[in-house]
Amino acid sequence: MLTTIVIAQLPILVLLLVAGTVAKIWTAARESEPGALSKLGPAVLVAERWHTPAMLCCAFGELFLTVGLLVTDYSFFRWGITAFFAVSTYVLWELRRRRPDVGCGCFGEVSATPVGLRSLGRTVVLTAMSAGMLQAPEATGWSMLTGITWTHAPAAIGGLLVLLALSPEIEEAAARLRYRAPCEQRPLDTATALNRLRVSKAWQSHESLLSSTEPIDSWRELCWRFFAYPGLSHSGEPVDVVFAIYLSGRHPAVRVALVGIDGQPIKAEPLPDSLPVSA
Repeated sequence: MLTTIVIAQLPILVLLLVAGTVAKIWTAARESEPGALSKLGPAVLVAERWHTPAMLCCAFGELFLTVGLLVTDYSFFRWGITAFFAVSTYVLWELRRRRPDVGCGCFGEVSATPVGLRSLGRTVVLTAMSAGMLQAPEATGWSMLTGITWTHAPAAIGGLLVLLALSPEIEEAAARLRYRAPCEQRPLDTATALNRLRVSKAWQSHESLLSSTEPIDSWRELCWRFFAYPGLSHSGEPVDVVFAIYLSGRHPAVRVALVGIDGQPIKAEPLPDSLPVSA
């Protein structure tokens, strides 16, 4: 019975370790705003210049332990995971005591809620789960995973429900899904907007007018991203061909206008998706 319960917790441990790894790497790689990592543990316990390395070090440490658990039967990795969660419990306790304003960062930026009893309780439960793995048969984690049957389901579901109840990230994720920032506040990579432009009908119908396929200027106004290209009008006059790409929707609108060297729009033959642009 004990062995069944212990093995049933293995997929939960692996899932959380992998999720934590991916979330931390994602958060460190795309730091949404300057100083964002200073609000997440364990980065707050080190100097500012070490915030990103600390987050990545924690992530790759989790990945190392998870891979080792899955592909080997060495007890080192089981002890390592147990120690990892035990140390995490201590670190969260210190964060709660010394920096009650920061989140645990367990799952990257989603774990921005200040550390509370629920987060502490979760690491205690995970420590107990990983300590239970020390009593599991000597086999690779992968072989134990593939050997799981329906008899393990009640214990696995029970453990998962306990962890979900102790995870404040659930409410944080739900709140983010309910809230959608206005179009003008949503970030959009310039390269993504450029890709949308180059598959549009407006681009295809005006590409022959361009002197270069590299933009000479680009800027954003509210929900629109503009790209300006050097070109020639139908009458041979030098112009700027200005494209405007709407930044929302699966099939965003794309508009285009020809602007003369005097900054005034040029009246050209009607073309699909044309839109006058003021100086």
